[in-house]
Amino acid sequence: MQELATWMEASPLATALRSPGPLYMLVNAAHILGLSLLIGAIVPLDLRLVGIIRRPDIRVIGPFLSRAAGWGFLLVLLTGPALWSVNAVEYLDNTAFRWKMLLVALGIATIVIQHVAPGWRHAITTGRITRPTRIMAALSLLIWPSALLAGRWIGFI
Repeated sequence: MQELATWMEASPLATALRSPGPLYMLVNAAHILGLSLLIGAIVPLDLRLVGIIRRPDIRVIGPFLSRAAGWGFLLVLLTGPALWSVNAVEYLDNTAFRWKMLLVALGIATIVIQHVAPGWRHAITTGRITRPTRIMAALSLLIWPSALLAGRWIGFI
């Protein structure tokens, strides 16, 4: 991992991001936009799946929020490594960064499990939410905001 971090820091992208000019600010803003879309869609979706929010119907809101979260995740996935490249070696030793990466991996696992398991398809076609689907949503509701907090914590360690 150390070799990858060293290579990333020496990459033309990292060099450009460290240079004077607005590039770092623009990539960072895109990352924040992606996080906003991701968390802003996942939280209400998970609250609806868990049953804390009862309306609107999951058949209506579920596919929309899932797609919005997907676009947010794509934006985060494209911008996150670029931001990491600026200080990659140092971030490897940052406890908050390690927690964030673990939580993101767990978050991705919940997304994959939720969308591969039959409960998600059942919920968005019938409107009935199974217990396993509720449990996965509750886990997601804990994991993604925690990943966001860990990401914010990186700069303070």
